[in-house]
Amino acid sequence: MLKPIQIVTPPLAANVYLLRSEIPALIDVGGDSAFLVDAVKKYMNPKDIEYVFLTHSHFDHASAAGDWKSWFDSKIVLHEKEFSLLKSQGFASYMFGIKFKPFEPDIMIKGGEVFDLGDIKLEVIHTPGHSPGSVCLYEREKKWLFSGDTVFPNGSFGRVDLLGGSSYELIKSIEKLTKLDVKNLYPGHEEEVIGNANEHIKTSLRFAKMFL
Repeated sequence: MLKPIQIVTPPLAANVYLLRSEIPALIDVGGDSAFLVDAVKKYMNPKDIEYVFLTHSHFDHASAAGDWKSWFDSKIVLHEKEFSLLKSQGFASYMFGIKFKPFEPDIMIKGGEVFDLGDIKLEVIHTPGHSPGSVCLYEREKKWLFSGDTVFPNGSFGRVDLLGGSSYELIKSIEKLTKLDVKNLYPGHEEEVIGNANEHIKTSLRFAKMFL
C-alpha cells in the first residue's frame, strides 16, 4: 500500500494529502490551485482523482476546490454544517491574496459515512469545535487519522476563535478521537506523526482541557 503523500500548500502551510488508492482521492486542497495541480502531477494524473474530501471550509484548506472541480470534475465532499460558512471564506481569502472560487459540494455528509476507495476505507467522524462541520477521516484497518485542524502533533489543537468555533465542542471532539486506535496522524498543519499517534491525541485533550 502506498503511503499518503503530504503536500504543504501556500500561503498558510496547510497540508493536502494525496491518496494513491484504487480510487484516488485528495484530503483538502489548500489555497493555491495551480500549485496543487503541479504537485499532484509529480505522482499521477489529476484527472484520475475521484474524490476531494474537505475536512472543513476554511480558505487555507478549501480555496482551490472550485478550480479543481471545474478542471477535473472530482466529487467534492463536505459536511452539511460547513456549507453556510463557504460564503464567508471569499473575504477571508481575499485578505491573503487568494482567489476563492465559489463551488457547490457534490456530496454532503453528516458523519458516520464510510467511503470505500478499494484498498483504503475512510470513515467520516464529525469533530466540531474548530468549525461546526469539521471532520476527521479514519482508516480503521491501517490506523490512520486525517485530523484536519482538530488536533496536531505534540498536544496542539485547533483554534476556536473563528466563526462557529466552540471550546466545548472541540474538547468533546478530541475526547471522541482518544477512543480510536491511531498509529499515524496526518494533521491539517505541521508534520505527520508516524507511530504512537494516540499519545499525541491524548496530550491534545489534556492541554485543551487546561487552556480552553
